[in-house]
This record gives sequence, C-alpha cells and structure tokens, in this order.
Amino acid sequence: MTTPGHEPAHANQVSRWIARIEIILAGLSGVAMAAIMVIVTIDVVLRYAFAAPLSWSYEMIGLYLVGAVLFFGLSDTMHQHGHIALDIFVPLVPMRLLHAVQGAGFAAGTVLVGLIAWLEAQETWLAFIRDDRLATIIPWPTWIAHAILVLGVTVLTLRCAYLSAFHCLSAATGRVQVELPPPPVTAASQTRGDE
Repeated sequence: MTTPGHEPAHANQVSRWIARIEIILAGLSGVAMAAIMVIVTIDVVLRYAFAAPLSWSYEMIGLYLVGAVLFFGLSDTMHQHGHIALDIFVPLVPMRLLHAVQGAGFAAGTVLVGLIAWLEAQETWLAFIRDDRLATIIPWPTWIAHAILVLGVTVLTLRCAYLSAFHCLSAATGRVQVELPPPPVTAASQTRGDE
C-alpha cells in the first residue's frame, strides 16, 4: 500500500486513473484487515470471559474478509513494486530489450489474470442466480466472495495490461513511458545514505 511521502510517480494519465481505483481497493483491504482484528478480539473475549463465542466469525472472516485483504491489495502492491522481483540482472540488460521482455511478460500476465477474472465472473453470476449459500448457522451468500475476487483481479488485469502496453511503447520509442521500480536497496547504498 502507499505510504505517505512515497507515492510512485505516474508516467501518464492512464496509470493515474488505475491508481485511483487501486487506492480505493487498498483502503477497503485495510478496513477488512481491521475488521478481522476487531472480530477476532471480540470473539476471544466472548469465548474465554463469557463462554459465548461469536457463531459467525469464522465463516465471515474466511469467506469475505480474508479475500478482501488479499485480492483488493494485489494491484496496488504491483503498482508500488511490492511483489517479489528478481532484479539482479536488470542493470545489465539493454533498456529497449528490458522493456520488450517486460512488455511480453506483462502481456502473458494480462491474459492469465484476465482469464481468472472472466471465469470467476461466471462463477459469481451462477452463485448469484442459484442463491448459493454456506450450510452454516448463518447462510452467508457465496457470490459476494466470488465478486471480491473478480473486482480485485479485474483491476490487476488493468494494471498488467497498462504495464504491458507502455513497456512495449518504451521498447519501441527508446524513451521510458512507464513507471519503473526504484533501484534495489543494498548494504552499500544504505551506507552511502547514512553518511
């Protein structure tokens, strides 16, 4: 998620538009995380102090909130360059080749996550029209959990498509048209920064 004073620069208006959606979803991810902590705390207190645990907490957390924390944060994490990246050879690769490879990789990612979003959207619709529910004390509808995944992965698809297109444009023009990750932090760079 974005930390104050460390927002990534936007290369263009397309990135800025996607980032607005990502910020909203990242905020909802944070709200879901806070809700998990509050519900678990209340459940523990009720369970051990009053022998009356919440009967619905496990299903609500597992079905809705964990999914919101994970899927609503995916695209913003990509935008912040927070996913694991093996960047040891990046400085050795010519700039145009680097952007071409990145463009191809993000194109493959776009197809993959787009397919996931499309298939899950079909599952969402089926769960909605069939009124699928959990067989628990509270019959939670399952389509909401599917919709959370669809929304998060759809925005990730947009981010991947953007990165693919603008890395390819950077490769073609020889000018950087897309946000790049910051250089890796090494022991040497930390030492220089402390001086």
